[in-house]
Amino acid sequence: HVQLVESGGGSVQTGGCLRLSCAASGLSVSDFSMAWFRQSPGKEREGVAAIDDDGGTSYADSVKDRFTVSKDPNKNTLYLQMNSLNPEDTAMYFCAASPLRVRALGSRSAYPYWGQGTQVTVS
Repeated sequence: HVQLVESGGGSVQTGGCLRLSCAASGLSVSDFSMAWFRQSPGKEREGVAAIDDDGGTSYADSVKDRFTVSKDPNKNTLYLQMNSLNPEDTAMYFCAASPLRVRALGSRSAYPYWGQGTQVTVS
């Protein structure tokens, strides 16, 4: 049974930082393509950052040079380090996983496994 549990969200001021975590069970983050998506009210869920099974990373243009995606196989956890946050980053952030290699960020449909999300609010 695959389970993804996000944590680390919260409220920060513009320019602040947060690190999101996604603890995985029922799968190995080393063998899966993993990604972070976000969704604001009234907007489509969008890909933010992804890391494939080979460690290759991809980022949305809006977060490039500010966000860093990584994974720790020992803790079986995915991370998203978010720096220089601004109000446009306010959203629910979701962790996603796929057993197949996903090229670039991939679409929402490329990932069959999802967490429940963690809220990030920047003011």
